[in-house]
Amino acid sequence: MVEEKANLAGTNTGNLRLRHATDQISSLIFLSHSTKVFSSKWKVIRSKLDEILSILASLPPEIQASADNHPTLSGIIRSIKETTDCSTNLAQKCIEHSYSGKLLMQSDLDIIFVKFDSSVKSLSEFINSEGLLSNGNYAIVVSRPPPTASRDDIQFYVKDLLCRFKIGRIEMKKQALVSFNEVIQEDERYVKIAMEIDGLVHVLMKFLNSKEIEIQEEALKSVATLSGFDSYKSLLVGTGVISPLIRVLETGSDLGKELSTRCLMKVTANSDNAWSVSAHGGASALLKICGSGCDDAAGGELVGLACGVLRNLIGVDEIKRFVVEEGVIPMSIKLVKSKNEASQISAIDFIQVLASGNEFIRGLIVNEGGIRVLVRVLDPKSSYSSKSREKSMRALIILCSDSIGYINSLKNYNFIDHILYFLKNGEVSIQESALRAAFWLCGSSDEFKKAMGDAGFMPEMVKFLDAKSFEAREMASETLFRLVVVPRNQKRFVQNDQNVNFLLQLVNPDEGNSGNRKNLLSIIMSLTFCNDGRKKILSSGYLKNIEKLAEDQVLDAKKIVRNLSSNRFRSMIRGIWHS
Repeated sequence: MVEEKANLAGTNTGNLRLRHATDQISSLIFLSHSTKVFSSKWKVIRSKLDEILSILASLPPEIQASADNHPTLSGIIRSIKETTDCSTNLAQKCIEHSYSGKLLMQSDLDIIFVKFDSSVKSLSEFINSEGLLSNGNYAIVVSRPPPTASRDDIQFYVKDLLCRFKIGRIEMKKQALVSFNEVIQEDERYVKIAMEIDGLVHVLMKFLNSKEIEIQEEALKSVATLSGFDSYKSLLVGTGVISPLIRVLETGSDLGKELSTRCLMKVTANSDNAWSVSAHGGASALLKICGSGCDDAAGGELVGLACGVLRNLIGVDEIKRFVVEEGVIPMSIKLVKSKNEASQISAIDFIQVLASGNEFIRGLIVNEGGIRVLVRVLDPKSSYSSKSREKSMRALIILCSDSIGYINSLKNYNFIDHILYFLKNGEVSIQESALRAAFWLCGSSDEFKKAMGDAGFMPEMVKFLDAKSFEAREMASETLFRLVVVPRNQKRFVQNDQNVNFLLQLVNPDEGNSGNRKNLLSIIMSLTFCNDGRKKILSSGYLKNIEKLAEDQVLDAKKIVRNLSSNRFRSMIRGIWHS
């Protein structure tokens, strides 16, 4: 009985001594916030005090209660208490400005920091030697706060995870990283608070260089999430994230490389960071990945991501020249022919950006067979996805614009037939892309307008005149107007009575079609210059729509009536022209 009472008394004493030490530390942290001088030094001291509190709080209850039974722990606590007493005295002097000299106070604060840092290391060694943060019975983890948790609760939880990052064994570090990734992906409050905690970003940077693949991959997931916030990209780059990301690209696991490219994609969205990536050999590493030309799902995804990062980098002219000299153009064209959709799409996007605003590079792409390869993507007999085809149409428009020679070469590769096919048979998204391509194409030359009229584009344009999408209706009407300007197309168009009737029906003054009415009236106006067109308009039961608009003083309608009111047809029109 006496022995039990003695043990109980020892336990209470040890617990009280530990609690007293933690109370002193908390008081010192609170007091240090009142210091107006040497703020940077007090900030780093506070970071060490936070670490000590987190470590002490993570100790199992039975260890906390019997601290005196562990000479090593007891000695560490005693040392912490002495340093805390000294620090409290220095904090008071800083608040009262009663110190004897700045240099001496700076020196004293540096000594305090070193002592607290030494205590952190001693506590870490004690915990590791006792196996307290292993997967054994002592692996106690602070519970994740509920969704309604206060800022202080969240901060305490993140600091506890940081403590485990630093002093836990491999499995504990991994578990802490997994928990950290879960909270920052689900709740942005954790991201903001985590980025305010001193040392956390540096620990993540250290993990990026870890030889433990799982630790490295979990750290990459953390950085990928954090780099998605614009306000933290500069901090990550300033802390040195680029160099380890490039090393992972060169030597990491497949997942590590994928995560690294995702991080670099987000970081290089700001062109200011492109130089940093290039300076660390990033462009060469990315070119090597793209050159691998993987067609399997995993490898193709990585190639696509690497191509996407390169697309961000070539916003800098010097880097663009470098990658071109390193053979990125034939490499990209080869990737367009890849069996992997991610690689195809990224390569097409890359070619489009590469060709933008640079006539010399456009020439290199064309000489490497770029036009032929991109048009081949549009071949209905090929196995390319709708998304790849949409991208290809846009890339061809960029690549061939401003060069009638390049545009004419499209004829040789059945570009017109492919566009027409997707206007007739494609999904909604690819139909709109094909419509955009048709609009662009018919603005190039009269020869193309004639070819498009002969191929059968006009009936397809008519179908889009009452599409649900205003953009589609507008492009269709503008394209049709460009086509019917050509006399040969006018004759072909009016051969079908339904074409003219439908146009006149769409300009009904009583219906809300005024947004596209001007284009429709322009088409009808063009048809009045054709004898057959005038006949079809005059014989249409919907001519009254034009007459009504003219009476309402719609200028284009009045011009149409004027054209219809020639001497030859005047007897068919009565009194609607009074200008």
